[in-house]
Amino acid sequence: MRKRAAVLCGAAAVVAGTFTAVPADAGPLRNTPTPSTAPAAHAAKPTWRKCGTADYPTLQCASLKVPLDHAHPRGQQITLALSRVPHTAKRYQGPLLVNPGGPGGSGLTFAGFIASGLPKAVAAQYDVIGFDPRGVGASKPALDCEPGHFNPVRPDSVPSTPAIERANLRRAQSFAAACGRKYANVLPYIDTLSTVRDMDAIRRALGAGRINYFGYSYGTYLGAVYAKLFPHQVRRLVLDSIVDPTGVWYDDNLAQDHAFNDRHRALMAWIAKYDATYRLGTDPESIEAKWYAMRAALAKKPAGGKVGASELEDTFIPGGYYNGYWPYLAEAFAAYVNGKNADPLVEAYEHFAAVDASGDNGYSVYTSVQCRDASWPRDWRQWQKDSWDAYEQAPFMTWNNAWYNAPCAFWPTASLGPVNVANGKLPPALLFQATNDAATPYEGGVTVHRLLADSSLVVERGGGNHGITLSGNTCLDKYLTAYLTDGRVPRGGGEADAVCEALPDPKPLTSKAASASSRGATLHGLLGPRG
Repeated sequence: MRKRAAVLCGAAAVVAGTFTAVPADAGPLRNTPTPSTAPAAHAAKPTWRKCGTADYPTLQCASLKVPLDHAHPRGQQITLALSRVPHTAKRYQGPLLVNPGGPGGSGLTFAGFIASGLPKAVAAQYDVIGFDPRGVGASKPALDCEPGHFNPVRPDSVPSTPAIERANLRRAQSFAAACGRKYANVLPYIDTLSTVRDMDAIRRALGAGRINYFGYSYGTYLGAVYAKLFPHQVRRLVLDSIVDPTGVWYDDNLAQDHAFNDRHRALMAWIAKYDATYRLGTDPESIEAKWYAMRAALAKKPAGGKVGASELEDTFIPGGYYNGYWPYLAEAFAAYVNGKNADPLVEAYEHFAAVDASGDNGYSVYTSVQCRDASWPRDWRQWQKDSWDAYEQAPFMTWNNAWYNAPCAFWPTASLGPVNVANGKLPPALLFQATNDAATPYEGGVTVHRLLADSSLVVERGGGNHGITLSGNTCLDKYLTAYLTDGRVPRGGGEADAVCEALPDPKPLTSKAASASSRGATLHGLLGPRG
C-alpha cells in the first residue's frame, strides 16, 4: 500500500515517564526454536589481531567462515570480516554487535565509533563487535557488479523525454544483468535473512549465549529480524532511526521521496534565514525555485564536466540525512547562483555524493539485498505511475530514488517476502526516532514500537537527522547509557515513552562550527547507501 511519509510530531500524545529496570542477568527467553531445520555449523573462535587506526587505536580484527547457504551448513563457505574493541572492565556484559545501516554499509570501523562515543565506563563493559555483512568491504566475496556505475555524467534522472527514460532504463537493466553474470551463485544468498543467520554465527563464534545489538537505519531491520528469528538469543536491543518493516522495500522508498522533499525544503528555509550570508533571498519558495533553475542549467551544462542534474541531486541528498552538511551545500549553491563559480559545487559533489552512493561495492550490496528481500514491481509501468504521482508532490528526489532502485525491476533472482517482525518474546528493547527523519520516516519508529511488545520509544521532537544517538544530543544519550548500563528503559503513557528536543540547526560556516559538527559528520559518513 502506498503511503505518504507525513511528519508526525505528536507532541500532545507523548508523555515522558519513569524508568523500568530490567535485570542485567535476566535469563534467556524460552519456547522459540531457531527457525532452521539444518543443524548449525560449528563456528570457530575468531583469532583477533591488532588493526587499530589513528581514531580507534584499540580496534582488533578477525575473520569468520560461514555457509553461503545456511540451509547447507557444510556447503560452500564465505568469509566475514569482524572487528572488536575489547572490554576492559571487571563487569562484563557480553558482546555488543553493531551495524551502521545500508544495506551495504561497512561496519568494521563502526565498532570503534560506537566504543568511543559511549561513556568509557559503559563501553568498557562490552566487547563492541563490528562486521562487514556478507558481500561488503573486507568480507569475501565482496560484490562489485558494474564498476563505475555512478560515474558522471549520468542521464537526467527526470525522464522528461522517452530518450532520457530509455537511457536510464538501459543503465538499470545493465546493472542487474552484470550482477547476474558475475555473481549468479551468490545473489540468492545476499539478503537480510542470510545476514541475520550470519549474526547468529558470530554469536556462536564468540561463545555468547545471548548478544546485545545496536543498529542504525537498515541495521534496525536487521536487529528486528534477528530478534524475530532468535528471540531467545537477545539480551539488549537498541534500534536508532527505524525502518518501517511493513513497507519493505518498495513502499518505504516511495515514503522516502516525500520525506526527503520536506527536508530539502527545510534546507531552503534555513538558507532564507541567512540571506546576509548567502544572498539567495528571504523567501524559501523563491530560493527553491533558484535551486531548480540551477538544476536545469546543470542538465544542459554540467559543472566541471561532472556535476549534471543527477549529480546535483546526489550532492544534496546527504543534506536530508544530516543538517551539519547544510552550510557547505548552501555555500556551493550560493557560489554557483551568485558568482557563477562552479568550483565549490564540484567540491561539494566530490565530498558528499560519495556518502550517498558509498561506492560500487556498497551499491552492489544495496541492490542485491533490497531486490532479493521483497517483491518489487516487474512491470515498469507501475514504477512510472507511482514515481510520476510522487514527483508531482515531491520532485526533489523521487526520480533519482526510482533509478537508484530500478535494477530491482529486472533483478535476476526471485524475491523473498518481508519478515513480520511482531514479537512478544523479547526483553524490553529501546527505540530512537526523530520526528522529521527523511531516510526512515517517523511512522517506522511508531510501527516497530507497536510490533515489539514491551519496547520503549524515545522521540527526538523536531529532529530531522538520521542516526540520532551519539551525535551530541545528551538527552537521547542518557537513555542509551542507562539502558546499556543496567537495562533501564523509560516508560510513558502516550505514543512515545520519552521525548527529547532536537538540537538547534547549524549556523553558517565558521571554523568553530565546522569542528563542532565533526562527530555527526563521521556518523553520517558511516551510514551505508541510502542509510
